[in-house]
Amino acid sequence: MARLLFIEGSPRGERSKSSVVAQRFLETYKAANPEDQIETLDLWSVSLPTFDGDMLDAKYAVMHGQEHTTEQAAAWKTVADMAASFAAADKYLISVPMWNFSLPYKVKHFFDIIIQPGLTFSFSPESGYQGLVTGKKAAIVYARGGAYGPGSGAEAYDLQTKMLGGLLGFIGITDQHNILVEPTLAAPDAVEQTVDKATEEAHKLAQSF
Repeated sequence: MARLLFIEGSPRGERSKSSVVAQRFLETYKAANPEDQIETLDLWSVSLPTFDGDMLDAKYAVMHGQEHTTEQAAAWKTVADMAASFAAADKYLISVPMWNFSLPYKVKHFFDIIIQPGLTFSFSPESGYQGLVTGKKAAIVYARGGAYGPGSGAEAYDLQTKMLGGLLGFIGITDQHNILVEPTLAAPDAVEQTVDKATEEAHKLAQSF
C-alpha cells in the first residue's frame, strides 16, 4: 500500500482550474489504487509557522554543527515533524496556480519550512548537495492565466515550473510529471477546452501513477 500526499496550493476551491484537474486525477487514482492511502494538505487551511527567531537560529546551529538550546530544539522539532510527514509519502500530487509568474506565497512558505539541512537534503564538500527525499514521484498540475509553455514565446516568464520543479528536484524528487492548464484567462469555450484537455491528461497519468 502506497501513500499519496495531495498538496492543495490554490485558495479558490471549486473555482480553481488546477484544483479541478487535480480532483479528476484523484478520482482516477482512487479507482486504480483502492488500497492506497490518500492524504490532503490544504496549505490555505493550516497554520504554517513563521520561520524566524529560535527556528532560524536552530537551522544555523545545524549548519554549524552546534547543539540546540532548549528553545531551538522545540522550534526545530516543528520543522522536523513537518519535513518527516512530507517525506513519509511515496507519491505526491500538487495543484498550484501561477501568481506573478511564480508560486503562491503559501506554497513557497511550505517548502521554505521543510527544505532544511539534515531533513530533506544534505551537503558535504566532497559530494555537494544531496537530496534525501528519494525514490518518490510527483504529479504537478500547473494552472496559469496566460500561455507560458513550450512554443508559447513567453517561456522566460514561467518561473512557476522552474521554481517548484527545482525545489522538488533539489530534495531528490526528480521523477516529475507536469500537467499544464493554460491559458485560463480566455474565452469561456476556449477555457473549457483547455480544462478538458488537462483533465484527460490527468486521467491518463493517474491510471499508471
